[in-house]
Amino acid sequence: MATNTVRYILRGQSCNRRVQGHLRPCDTITHGSRGCSSDRQKSAKSSAFKPEADSTHDWIGPPNRLSNIRPITYHIPAEETALERRLRRLRQQTEVWNHEFWAQQNVTFSKEKDEFIRCQLTANGLADRDERGHKHTLSSEQMAVFYKSFLDSNRTRHANYNKEWYRRNLTITLLMGRVALTNAWKTIADRFRKTSGSPT
Repeated sequence: MATNTVRYILRGQSCNRRVQGHLRPCDTITHGSRGCSSDRQKSAKSSAFKPEADSTHDWIGPPNRLSNIRPITYHIPAEETALERRLRRLRQQTEVWNHEFWAQQNVTFSKEKDEFIRCQLTANGLADRDERGHKHTLSSEQMAVFYKSFLDSNRTRHANYNKEWYRRNLTITLLMGRVALTNAWKTIADRFRKTSGSPT
């Protein structure tokens, strides 16, 4: 059976039987990870949500607080083929990989930025906060020094990420094409058999 491309966004951090009042349709996403069972949900770190057993759609949740990646829970058809299963699992693995990369990257960025600000304030003889309790901040020119330094020091890491991202998405796209062609051929064959078997 073809992968269902109708998606819904969850507007909230938790869901229950009344969650359907907080859903709206969203666009199709061609990469990421989805799942509706222990085999289907490989991204438990980014989402623990599980839809109703009779759900027939993929579900997209709110952005993870660390990675900013929206967790996706895939619907698994009852008659999922081996090729569809391969596609779904690659999407799941890709979402987990993507989530873990950006969670780590964002945490590292925040820590290094805070340390840079603290060092600059100390060098200028300033505390973290003024006498009113307001946090001291740096100018955009001062922060530009940190942003450039961070990008330079992570250039190779980002380049490797981009290469792997394109490789995974190309594989996913090719698998989606194979699934679509297989299902289209099956539909045509089924119609031909029904037509051939009909009395004239």
